[in-house]
Formats: sequence, C-alpha cells, structure tokens
Amino acid sequence: MTVPSLNHPSSVAPSLVDSGQRVFAIEQAALAAVAARLGQDFTQACNHILAASGRVVTLGMGKSGHVARKIAATLASTGTPSFFVHPGEAGHGDLGMITEGDVVLALSYSGESDEILMLLPILKRQGNILIAMTGRAQSSLAQAAEVHLDISVPEEACPLHLAPTSSTTASMAMGDALAVALLEARGFTADDFARSHPAGSLGRRLLLHITDVMHSGEELPQVDVQASLSQALMEMSRKRLGMTCVVDADGRLAGLFTDGDLRRALDSDLDVRTARIAEVMTLNPRTIGADRLAVEAARLMETHKINGLIVVDGDNRPVGALNIHDLLRARVV
Repeated sequence: MTVPSLNHPSSVAPSLVDSGQRVFAIEQAALAAVAARLGQDFTQACNHILAASGRVVTLGMGKSGHVARKIAATLASTGTPSFFVHPGEAGHGDLGMITEGDVVLALSYSGESDEILMLLPILKRQGNILIAMTGRAQSSLAQAAEVHLDISVPEEACPLHLAPTSSTTASMAMGDALAVALLEARGFTADDFARSHPAGSLGRRLLLHITDVMHSGEELPQVDVQASLSQALMEMSRKRLGMTCVVDADGRLAGLFTDGDLRRALDSDLDVRTARIAEVMTLNPRTIGADRLAVEAARLMETHKINGLIVVDGDNRPVGALNIHDLLRARVV
C-alpha cells in the first residue's frame, strides 16, 4: 500500500475535501428530510413535557447515548430540567432515578436496543410517558411509545453505511428542536439562561451589571460646572479614570471632560491656566443606567468609539463611572 507523502498535501487534499463536502451534502439532505416530517407527533411530545410534573430523562446506548447526554444538557440549560440515565446501569439500580412524574425520551435508531427494551415494562408500570426517537416507525420501541419522533434518514454519510453519521446528526437536531420549542413555550429569557450559566465568559456577559464594575462614592470623579480646568485635571489625576463628570448646582450632569478633551484644549489657543471647565467640557455625553448589563456598556463604547461612560440615575445625576479597562478586568470584553 502506498502512503501519500505528507510533504505534498496538494496531492491528496482535493479528494479529502471532496469527501468532507460529500458528508455535508448528505447530512444536509438528511436534516431536510427530518424537518419536513415535523408535525403532530412533535407537538404532542412538547405538550407531554410541558405538562409533566417531573423531569425529562433521556436514554440511549452507544452513539445514541452520547446524543442523549447532549440533549439532556441542552434541555436542562434552557428551562427544562433533564438528565441522562445509562440504560445498562438502569437495570442495576439506576432505574430508581426515574420517578413517576418523569417523561422518558429514549433514543435508538434501530428501535431495538435490548438495554432500553428491557426497561419498558417497568416504565410502563410506573406510568412514565415514553417518547421514542428512532429511525423505524415499526420498531419495538416506537410501537411501545406514546409519541414517536421519526429521525429516519435517506442514508448515512459513512460510505460503508455502518458508522452512525447522518442519523446522529438528525437526532441531535431533533433534540435541539425540542429544546428551543420548549424554551419559547415557557417564555424562557436571557436572565433565566444566565442563572444556569454563572461561570465563564457567558455567565459574566449575562449576569454582570454596571453596578458590579462601576466606580462610585469617593471613587467617582466629579467637579462643579464653575470649577477651573486645573481643578478638573487634579480630580482626574486623583481618580485615575481618564475623565471627570461635571455637574450643575442641582447635582445633575452638565458635561464630561476626558483626556481627549484635554488634548483638544492644548491644541487650541485656550489658556489652560485660566480656563474654566465649562469652556472645554463635552456637552450631552453618552451615559448609561446602573441597572443595565456591563456588556451593554461595552457595546455602547464600541459603537460610539469612546473609552468611558458616566452612570446616571433617573434624574440624570451621576452615580458612577467606568471605562474600558474596568470591562477588560471584569473580562466582559
């Protein structure tokens, strides 16, 4: 057997790319076929899950088991409590994890997995609703289920027609379809999603509010509108945010003075030693409310090409300040 030289990838790349593209084409056709069959059975499956007093328990062996685990994780993170039980372990005690109010979602492309079929009499006796996801409507599992979701595909992408490929993709997509349909039916929101994803960048983006990162109280740079430019510079130097807000006699925001405003003032004919802050400040600066998400502040800064924001209350009084470095430290951007 001749092994292609790794030093000349161009000699093998076209055939490898062709193989990859063929897989995509076959799996796209499989997904289209499954999507076209969505109908009353899908609606019934969703309604059973919505009406259940318990959780969704997914079952599956082999590759179907891997897909079932993923479906359970997706359901759980989108508002439908769910977990995976290995059918082989269920027969040795883990069946006790499934309670009367649970809906069982069983995956088996053949619909004849012995480990799952062995559990059916017990699940039926316990009164669990069974939703089957198979590629054979006449299979034992499909016939035993209250609802059958048909994930049969025209062909597997594997040229040997042995390795589950198109069928596992179709199963995964059907699980995602269930999760999203249930999410929308429950009115699941971004805040709900954040509560189940508190860790990592996703959690920070969804949970971190302006109040968590802003500088307030004594850390807030602030001068009166009657202050001199030199007084404003001293305040900026003490607070180290590269800006200071300017307030009127009622404590409302009158303007903002930043490092950029200072550079522009130095380029002008203005005498910075005698200038008043009102002469050089920026009027009507961008602001944000304290109840907003930190990621919204990042988006606002990016959109308007600014490096800082003043946080105001409902009366336009400054209550905090933050800059891009605060968002970087919080790993929001």
